[in-house]
Amino acid sequence: MKRFLLCVLSVLTAGVMLASCAKDEGIQPSSPDAPTQAEPTPVPTPTLPPYEANALTGEARDADYPAGQRITAVMVNNITRARPQRGLSAAQMLFEIKVEGGITRFMAVYNDYHDIQEIGPVRSGRDQFFQLILPWQGLYIHEGQSIVMEQYARDYDYGTLNNNDGAYGYRDYNRANWLGETYNSGLPIEHTMYTSGENIQKYIDDENVDMNRDYNSTFFNFVDYRQENPVRDLSNSLDSAYTLENYGPVVTDGEYVEITHSSSYKTRMLYDAAANSYKMQQYYSNDGSWRDTVDEGNGVTLTFPNVVVLFTDIHVYPGHEAKDLQYVDYGNGGIGYYSYGGKTERIYWQKGTPLEALRLYYLTEDGKCSDIPLEINLGKSYVAVVDVDEAINYETGLLADHDLAASDAATAEAEAPNADV
Repeated sequence: MKRFLLCVLSVLTAGVMLASCAKDEGIQPSSPDAPTQAEPTPVPTPTLPPYEANALTGEARDADYPAGQRITAVMVNNITRARPQRGLSAAQMLFEIKVEGGITRFMAVYNDYHDIQEIGPVRSGRDQFFQLILPWQGLYIHEGQSIVMEQYARDYDYGTLNNNDGAYGYRDYNRANWLGETYNSGLPIEHTMYTSGENIQKYIDDENVDMNRDYNSTFFNFVDYRQENPVRDLSNSLDSAYTLENYGPVVTDGEYVEITHSSSYKTRMLYDAAANSYKMQQYYSNDGSWRDTVDEGNGVTLTFPNVVVLFTDIHVYPGHEAKDLQYVDYGNGGIGYYSYGGKTERIYWQKGTPLEALRLYYLTEDGKCSDIPLEINLGKSYVAVVDVDEAINYETGLLADHDLAASDAATAEAEAPNADV
């Protein structure tokens, strides 16, 4: 039986004890002629400007921020044969979750669909992704959908916000994967659909999609950008002094983070101290190599300041064994990890019903879920939702403790033109 931890939240009412200072009887009152001491001038509390944060990164909104506009999420193929992808580097958040057959899929989330020059290959929708953006009422773009996803869209009356044709997606029959395959040389057609901000705009205009939405909160509980130094050092976090009996220190080294979704699909994050960000790599089971996750559209390697890994029960939907449709349990919450600045912090997470937003929490001293929301640092986030069965394969530590030289050599060999992908 799969094991996972339930996060039981309790609201603690903290009483404030007021101490009074007793009058010292040995002190005589001043004479009427004694000079009076001036009251100290109170230091005015600085008035902060209104909190107007980017909903997906927590950063201060710039002049180009699309205030009052819905976020946009696009499903992107991540089967090995479909790589490399385009358009992922422009996303503010990237979600990776297992779907059928042990493969994973991406959901790229954007503040502004106009920023999408081109994205793809676009792939079919799944409810485990949809449930994460449902509370935010974002535009959800995919090509096709599972029967469970279709039911969710009906149950929650998502209408034209659930786009099933890749938002006027188009086929790039000449695109080549790492092996050099194109559609004409055997690449399956499901690895060839792309869309763009321009095409998405046309869909919105043609279907009169309501893209108006005011967000009064952010996706995570981000550090307040209005602070003088808006950075939370995990080494000095609320629970950094805790040591759990079965797990050791709550905050540990996290320059190297390896996430196993299945035997063939793994993601690795390598911390770059100069950039204060994690470089994303993916595992290639055919030769055991790792490759940088590069956006084919602009040649940019994907990097993220924030890495969030959430463990929960994932299993096949009863009655859908033939198609191996995966059920992801969001109702009970569980353990997770947050990595930033080369450190990794053990956390708890909660979601609940599909309409409830994802929430992250600090631990208590005894390793339980506290009632204090976790503060996430500003910037982009990679979020992985992983089967609790794979928790034993989750690895973190110092880069120096891992033999990356050998894997980098394998990566270089794998990226040769005749590599077998």
